[in-house]
Amino acid sequence: MSSSKEQRLQVANTILMQLGGRRFSMMTGAKQFVAIERGLLFALPARLAKQGINKVRIELEANDTYTVTALKVNARRGDVIEVQCESMVYCDQLEATFERMTGVYTRL
Repeated sequence: MSSSKEQRLQVANTILMQLGGRRFSMMTGAKQFVAIERGLLFALPARLAKQGINKVRIELEANDTYTVTALKVNARRGDVIEVQCESMVYCDQLEATFERMTGVYTRL
């Protein structure tokens, strides 16, 4: 399924808003937000999240749920390790899923 740049940006922005928008990025230190074909990819500060998680990918599925994947990326060695993956996540569960996977809270 090919998507236009506008569609990718719209999906990525929607995911970010469902996570909490600006509050989410301020509370978690998330940065380097990238609109990917079906979702959003972003980086977390080093040594912040549990199990060395430093990237999170959230993808919209055809059934209107999300697949959230926590990654440990070592650019120096070229390693990408999938630490945890959860599918069938509804939009109202995104924050809780992120918190459970990373150990990083999204609100006070």
